[in-house]
Amino acid sequence: MTDTTLTRRSLLGTAAGAAAFAALPRAAFAKELLRMSTLGPGTSPNLVMTTFANIVNGALPDYEIQLNATGAATRHVLEVAMGRSDFCMSSPAIHALMRNKAAMYAKIDEAPELVKKLRTVLNFPMGVYHIAVYGASGITSMDQIKGKRVFLGPPGGAAYATMQRLFKAVAGLEEGTDYEAVKLGWDAAAAAFQDGNLDVYCNPTNAPSPALTQIAVTNQIRFLGIPADKLETEAVQKLVGRPGFRAATLPAGVYGENQLNETDVTTLGVTVGIVSNENADEEMIYQMTKAFYAGVEEAGESSPWLKAVTPAAAVKDINLPLHPGALRALTELGVEIPEQARG
Repeated sequence: MTDTTLTRRSLLGTAAGAAAFAALPRAAFAKELLRMSTLGPGTSPNLVMTTFANIVNGALPDYEIQLNATGAATRHVLEVAMGRSDFCMSSPAIHALMRNKAAMYAKIDEAPELVKKLRTVLNFPMGVYHIAVYGASGITSMDQIKGKRVFLGPPGGAAYATMQRLFKAVAGLEEGTDYEAVKLGWDAAAAAFQDGNLDVYCNPTNAPSPALTQIAVTNQIRFLGIPADKLETEAVQKLVGRPGFRAATLPAGVYGENQLNETDVTTLGVTVGIVSNENADEEMIYQMTKAFYAGVEEAGESSPWLKAVTPAAAVKDINLPLHPGALRALTELGVEIPEQARG
């Protein structure tokens, strides 16, 4: 039952309510309210999904997407699968973990069945994992974070688990034993790093990140990477080879003169996406998908970061079937649909 339905019934419960309802314009109840969960401000998913919501809300008067930018994606996908939310950010890696009842889903018996209820609306590049330290810290490699305060990502989230495994694979460091993993959300962590209350700040995002760009205006910063001699190790290759992941490059100088890296940094790149429930209305998803890419094209040169958000990228690394509405829209946009996206 939607919030709109509840509001209608509560108004009509009394004569006064009926009069109030009659006095309201018809448009007051025209929009279908939809909930979309994403990561906090300063992350690529928040930027892309805020843009998605703004384009849809402006182009399709029958719908209003309301953003929820709290919590972890690993929890959001469960809410969408159970029909408690309409859209959320997800990733190929999360879908694989749910199917295998692994990591944060190890104790959730329903996870393999719940992932079957999810459908992809579109995928997009999340960016690369930034592992940032201040130049004044003297930290130049991952093994030097021993004894430090580190933000891996929100507890229970995919970023947290990824960074936890990366530090162990590269430097042999165990979270909780060799360093302190500070438990914060995305917003609070960015503020804590800016205030000097974190030694290491990790964030998978497109470069340059607005939050880190702001820091680099007045502070020297350095990004830690995967050394060449560690990249081909079995432990690192297991991370690089996960669904939606790859080895990627964070360019030297992308954050200006205060970025201390003299050469490009090797790190992890990742694909994420927007998912819905399998029962979401086909025509609604079709209209939203078409409207979004039309809006992205119209933005053109005014939003350079949108250049990587293309219809072709919508099926990159996909390991969850497209929603029928998205399948129809992307087919009309000329996208070659891989077999695994057809369900």
